[in-house]
Amino acid sequence: MRIRTVAALAGALALSLVSGCAQGAGTGASANTVTYWLWDANQLPAYQACAKDFEKQNPGLKVRLTQLGWDDYWTKLTASFIAGTQPDVFTDHIQKFGQFADLKVLEPLDDLGIQDADYQPGLAANWMGQDGHRYGAPKDWDTVALFYNRKMANDAGLTADQLNDLAWNPKDGGTFEKAIAHLTIDDKGRRGDEPGFDKNNVKVYGLATNGGGDGDGQTQWSTFTASAGWSYTDKKRWGTQYQYDSDTFQSVIKWYFGLAKKGYLAPFTDYNSASNQANTQVAAGKAAAAFDGAWMVSSYDGFKGLDIATAVTPLGPTGKRATMMNGLADSITKNAHNKQGAKKWVTYLASNECQKTVGSYGIVFPATPDGTKAAVAAYEKKGIDVSAFTEPVADKKEFTTFSYPITNYAADVYALMHPAMQDVYGNGKPVSSLDETNDQINLILDQ
Repeated sequence: MRIRTVAALAGALALSLVSGCAQGAGTGASANTVTYWLWDANQLPAYQACAKDFEKQNPGLKVRLTQLGWDDYWTKLTASFIAGTQPDVFTDHIQKFGQFADLKVLEPLDDLGIQDADYQPGLAANWMGQDGHRYGAPKDWDTVALFYNRKMANDAGLTADQLNDLAWNPKDGGTFEKAIAHLTIDDKGRRGDEPGFDKNNVKVYGLATNGGGDGDGQTQWSTFTASAGWSYTDKKRWGTQYQYDSDTFQSVIKWYFGLAKKGYLAPFTDYNSASNQANTQVAAGKAAAAFDGAWMVSSYDGFKGLDIATAVTPLGPTGKRATMMNGLADSITKNAHNKQGAKKWVTYLASNECQKTVGSYGIVFPATPDGTKAAVAAYEKKGIDVSAFTEPVADKKEFTTFSYPITNYAADVYALMHPAMQDVYGNGKPVSSLDETNDQINLILDQ
């Protein structure tokens, strides 16, 4: 059924591509306008500034920005491909790239002169399709670090140096698990590593939860699986076999979600994708720490009455610290109504000029080194230390960075792994159950 669903969607998209230009022209956009979609409201002012400068440099050409929330964004974007009302340019996510490339709804960007060396390492290369064509211009990047409540850490006797020097292993959790246990407090005031601790009545969890992590575990378990030496697929990009049946992967997952059974990690019932994510648990004082992405820096810094600090990810069995390094890109739709204007806009978005402007707002780390420097300076001006996010990119001896898995049928992988990981985390299903899920995924990829 799932394969037929994807095939049906592909057929619908193919049909829309035949008539997409005519339908797109009927959406109210003029030949002098480039339509651009993004999902992050925090970044909207920065891109409005870039659009204003772009319009000055290109008289008669206008950029119309549309910002939508994350969930609405992808639903409406997919619908727009089918209806032929797609934007000219949109902010693309590597998690979605495989599916869009497979469905052939993206315009090749080979003629834009994008050079790998102009951006942070790996960001440009990730947007090359299996056919050898480029489908995304590097936009920004993020890594993952440990946000923690400084007062709670101080009360637990844990210093910043200690939290930046944690190590872990899947057998006993190492100093990382000891720290998380000590940060955990039950309703009688007993810490997780003290006699009499009641794991069934916890007042403050040592670590917040962002759910089961689906198939990528970006802000959940990915730092642990990577620092244990595991990779998602058999190839760095465009893998043909997933490896969720790996003993290494399953041993890490068993340990990680085992923290919830011990009472140190917030239970699955405390997580709600709409309103109760890791950051809200920390904000409410229900958790002392949480792994989260650099895109959340301003959110954590804005928690009233809380002093939030960050620490690097813990050292793993491989002898390195690991973090996913995700890089967004700007893509042009195959049936963009103003393709020439769209290419000019994307070229400008990928330029050092625009990326330095975006960096100056201190919201994200732009893809160019100068853009990144501008962002770091802007954060410093706000009194925010972002070194836990930038160190992994600069120090390859101690850190390893890795990308989202890039494969075909990304939506199908999500559809299978989302409930499978929820079952392991929330319903106590054994990690060995992931063997069957892995087989189902690889069967789809073999099509």
